[in-house]
Amino acid sequence: MPSTKSSTEEYSGFTAEERAAMKEHAQEQKKAAARRGASKAEKEAAAEQDVLAKIAEMPEADRVLAERIHEIIKAAAPDLAPRLWYGMPAYARDGKVVCHFQSAEKFKSRYATLGFSDRAALDDGAMWPTAFALKELTAADEQLVSALVKKACA
Repeated sequence: MPSTKSSTEEYSGFTAEERAAMKEHAQEQKKAAARRGASKAEKEAAAEQDVLAKIAEMPEADRVLAERIHEIIKAAAPDLAPRLWYGMPAYARDGKVVCHFQSAEKFKSRYATLGFSDRAALDDGAMWPTAFALKELTAADEQLVSALVKKACA
């Protein structure tokens, strides 16, 4: 059966950024496997250190946002466990990611993103936002992020 694609169209596969994120995810899985013998407290402390180290690597604008988001999430939902998820700071409950921060630099975007997974209880009617663009955080924005994280964990 002939292809429906024209001969000028070619599948280019994943972007370099997507391939890098997948490699980071594989490294995260190897680190997690290496920690299997550690206590729960040791695993959690190591995972948080991984998140803080990843944040420290970010360009200044993203780093400032990520540090503040980390603080807000830790205060609003202390039961969420920080961990890396495809090379991004994420926050999980029972091993499942509830929310994550994506730096603008990660995928060469013009803004950072705070995203929520389907585990987040943000349902509001038939349609609701699951990701928010971040360029800066005002006091009002910080209150909104805190309220969203609390609602996501309800």
